[in-house]
Amino acid sequence: MLKTFKLGGVHPPENKISEDQAIEVLPIPKVANIPISQHLGVPAKPLVIKGDLVKVGQPLAKGEAFISANIHSSVSGKVLKIDNVIDTSGYRRPTIVINVDGDEWEDDIDRSDELKKEITLTQKEIIDKINKMGVVGLGGATFPSHVKLMVPDGKKADVLIINGVECEPYLTSDHRLMMEKGEEILVGTQILKKALGVNKALIGIESNKPDAIKHMTDLAKNYEGIEVFGLKVKYPQGAEKQLIKALINREVPSGKLPIEVGAVVNNAGTAFAAYEAIQKDKPLFERVVTLTGKSVKKPGNFLVRIGTPISELVEAAGGLPEDSGKVIGGGPMMGKALTSLDVPVVKGTSGILIMNESDSNRENVLNCIRCSKCVSVCPMGLEPYLLEKLVMIEDFERTEKEKVMDCIECGSCHYTCPANRPLLDYLRLGKSKVGYIIRTRSKK
Repeated sequence: MLKTFKLGGVHPPENKISEDQAIEVLPIPKVANIPISQHLGVPAKPLVIKGDLVKVGQPLAKGEAFISANIHSSVSGKVLKIDNVIDTSGYRRPTIVINVDGDEWEDDIDRSDELKKEITLTQKEIIDKINKMGVVGLGGATFPSHVKLMVPDGKKADVLIINGVECEPYLTSDHRLMMEKGEEILVGTQILKKALGVNKALIGIESNKPDAIKHMTDLAKNYEGIEVFGLKVKYPQGAEKQLIKALINREVPSGKLPIEVGAVVNNAGTAFAAYEAIQKDKPLFERVVTLTGKSVKKPGNFLVRIGTPISELVEAAGGLPEDSGKVIGGGPMMGKALTSLDVPVVKGTSGILIMNESDSNRENVLNCIRCSKCVSVCPMGLEPYLLEKLVMIEDFERTEKEKVMDCIECGSCHYTCPANRPLLDYLRLGKSKVGYIIRTRSKK
């Protein structure tokens, strides 16, 4: 019987249109817009100024706060300016704009395809180098990876979990990465194990990717302490707490992190980035992005330099279809509509979904009929209908007591609501407001 989590969950249409499309290298952009904040935490501090010449892999900005990450150039050329540019959030953020000239890389980056399996660095050296190379979680949250590997005093990790689930409909970048860079992901897993000081790693992959399960299982036979598990297709199987429950049957307490139950979760793409950082001296300046949609002419998976305008990705997939309704950064469940195709690809860009007009139109919002469907599908055991009402009346004290901060923004409640209530919108707003209140309170 396939493993899964028990509480809540839904099964939206998978629509893995691009799952068989091999990774294609996208051409380098003419101008790269590289935001200094592509991670959870404090924005990095620029190290370059207008007129500076930079190479591929050169540091552009330094993450000086505890929770921050370094930013590196994905292109070579001249710094045109440092300006506020609209990013995937829809807001203007400080961005380093580079006029591209050629493709000159830093000399110490190993650009060969040779697999390097021997790990020579110590535990501390691995963490320091992952920090230096700007590696963040590539599953969407973009939490700085070196911080996650620094187990707090009094806590102990005993298992590393590699998330190869990719439960979000349409997205296939992790699937293709496992199929084409499986060995590198496994070496990256060994690197992360060493950094954490654990002997066991579990890789979870949903059963709708049987080729990836077989491929990774066959490869893992040659790597001590790594086991691959097929998981039931159930959204949001790839959420950290749900994946931990499915694989090791431990429940992360409310308001706590996975380390509370001895687990650390990293995405398959993050394991690959760790391999490139440690074994190839390559900073995180490019990633695999899925560009897909029912009307897209050439849906695919593309290796894209950070800072590339999304418009160039769309053109590589055959252009914007005539019946396009929305362009989503991410998948249909957790993604957000983009305000412009000129926004750049960033470290957290796992996919771009072009939804046709009929699928992207929201139905008329009706009155809540107290059917409790949103409650039954919530994987965190919350009451979304109640939280929506509390946020609407701005009762944020009660919203906090009802544990809105436990919401993982999976959208299961929104998806299943027969009244078309915009539950996810209100839950996100509630988390934003309550999060601000908590931060303000902690400063007093």
